[in-house]
Amino acid sequence: MAHEDPTTAHDPGHPLGHEHDHAHAHDPTPAQGPRHAHDKEAELARGEGKGKLLYLDAPSGLAGDMILAALLDLGVPRAVVETALASLPLSGYRVEVGTRVRHGIVSASFDVHVDAGQPLRGYSDIRAMLEQSDLSPAVKQRAERTLHRLGTAEAKVHRVPIDHVHFHEVGAVDAIVDMVGSAAALDYLGAALVVSPLPMGRGFVRAAHGVLPLPAPATVECLFGLATFDGGLDFEFVTPTGAAIVGAHAERSASWPAMTPLRVGWGAGHAELADRPNVLRAVLGMPGGPARDDQTRFTHAVLEANVDDASGELAASWVEALLGAGALDAWATPITMKKGRPALTISALTTIAYAGAVADVMLRETTSLGVRRYDVVRSERPRHIEMVETPYGNIPVKVALGPYGPPQIKPEFDACAEAARAHGVPVREVLRVALVHASRKLA
Repeated sequence: MAHEDPTTAHDPGHPLGHEHDHAHAHDPTPAQGPRHAHDKEAELARGEGKGKLLYLDAPSGLAGDMILAALLDLGVPRAVVETALASLPLSGYRVEVGTRVRHGIVSASFDVHVDAGQPLRGYSDIRAMLEQSDLSPAVKQRAERTLHRLGTAEAKVHRVPIDHVHFHEVGAVDAIVDMVGSAAALDYLGAALVVSPLPMGRGFVRAAHGVLPLPAPATVECLFGLATFDGGLDFEFVTPTGAAIVGAHAERSASWPAMTPLRVGWGAGHAELADRPNVLRAVLGMPGGPARDDQTRFTHAVLEANVDDASGELAASWVEALLGAGALDAWATPITMKKGRPALTISALTTIAYAGAVADVMLRETTSLGVRRYDVVRSERPRHIEMVETPYGNIPVKVALGPYGPPQIKPEFDACAEAARAHGVPVREVLRVALVHASRKLA
């Protein structure tokens, strides 16, 4: 998917919508393979990223095609992506891998040329396509995570059940290629993914639903938990599919993680930007190194404020506001202050990137005059969302793995409640069935 300049937005009747125009920014650079695509000695071996960091440095944002181009340039063999795509029940397109020059930086490009007459596809159509494919279980799972991230975002924006989502833009062939190709490349590397803070564009873009503000609504939903900033231009720096890929697979945001770089790959966007190179840099490195200060060790922050004049209703509203601002968790703890006054400590756990915004909300919403902050390191079980087919529909189930004993399996309650209402059964029955089906699938 090319970065889109809003001033050249599509006709809303175009079947591919705002995210999939590959012709609006002509580039005269002849198509060639990326620097590493045909150099067998430069290709990375399968699993070479295990124990390492894969850092996506995105000064000009990112899109699905830029992610794939950068990973190929980094050294992921082109055959890895081609084999994954060939396993899909999908036709009517061809892939072109070449190079572009952006402000003197020679970068790989990845283009999908689509034949006319492709059908519009919905979430359930694409998910069925993935299920019917010959993708390996690990690649299929990654692709489903990306699709679910995107589907959940679109469902929230349009206020419809996820199975009713129709991807007028991102359901196009090139989006499917980007989701599956990136899943195969990331699985091949096996590295922990970290992404830089992402620039957000301004202005508007024309899409199948009408004129949308930038950043696109689904893009913002996909980026929950990752750091963003004002990109300073009327331009679509981050596309929904690019946001879904990093939103589904990135562990965290970092301006630059502590690491020793080992390999670098570059992926170019379609548009030329006057004030910056439209490129994405993928860096594979060993984690660790000399820290600038203790801040680099911290991953999360705990924020606290004591209040002695809050009702239970107010405290509940504050917790909700903190969660809405990006807190991973928020709670109220009864305490006793000076002179025996009963009071509450309002607390929130958030990522370092969101700490400032959450602190602002705590000061705005509560009656406290100050907020305490202490930064912490949080150890986490690796977890992902597994989509499980049940008699009550597809239910997302959170699965936590790692060397910490048996997996923890928990169906998403809101999805179970919605399915229970639709089928006229108790929520506990949907929870039970989803848990049984998930356990069988993971066995």
